[in-house]
Amino acid sequence: MKSVPEALRIAMWSGPRNISTAMMRAFENRPDCSVSDEPLYGAWLRMSGEPHPMRETVIEAMVADWRSVVETLTGPAPDGAAVWYQKHMTHHILPEMMEADWLSKLTHVFLIRDPRHVVASYLGKRDTVSPRDIGVPQQQAIYDFVLGRVGQEPPVIDSGEFLGDPEGHLRALCRRLEIEFRPEMLSWPRGPRDTDGVWAPHWYQKVWESTGFGPPPDDPPQLEGRAKAVADTCRPLYEQLYALRITP
Repeated sequence: MKSVPEALRIAMWSGPRNISTAMMRAFENRPDCSVSDEPLYGAWLRMSGEPHPMRETVIEAMVADWRSVVETLTGPAPDGAAVWYQKHMTHHILPEMMEADWLSKLTHVFLIRDPRHVVASYLGKRDTVSPRDIGVPQQQAIYDFVLGRVGQEPPVIDSGEFLGDPEGHLRALCRRLEIEFRPEMLSWPRGPRDTDGVWAPHWYQKVWESTGFGPPPDDPPQLEGRAKAVADTCRPLYEQLYALRITP
């Protein structure tokens, strides 16, 4: 494994309800890693006008100018860490933010999940859902940009398969990132973290109760009406990235 003279800045691109916070816990439990939780959330809320839960609280708590945020994300890692894990939601990046000059300074990874599971979980937290709410079209656009304009072939992880073999997938991911796998990534202390975003009380209850990754998912839920239409719309985009997934 190579040494990392400058921080390895990992941008993990995920939609909501997709073990993204548990994955952040895994990396945060590495002694060589710092994490950032959805750093573009405040900027996206201010620019998009979306009525998310705790909207004003999130905006007030964060830097809401996206250029200032990305300047930080591409600068020195917190506390001089060798690895900097940046948890990003795909729907938080707007078209005007898609610039190769800052995205090329990050090492990109994509975390995907069967949209049927995502839609069902999302509707447990909000009353309505659309493809863009769960970030699937944006995820494909970011992947294509990173592949074409940034020139990286980023790893893709399917969360359902990941939960069937977390250690195997983490070892495979660490090989792709050229960092050492650390056993500490498989478990962590229960409870909240200072690094959690201010929105954590609304979204992170299950993660706060966890001490490791959960079991593999059950069979996909049977959706109806609008929920089924959203999942069906997202499925071809999900399958394109699923075909590129890494396996242990």
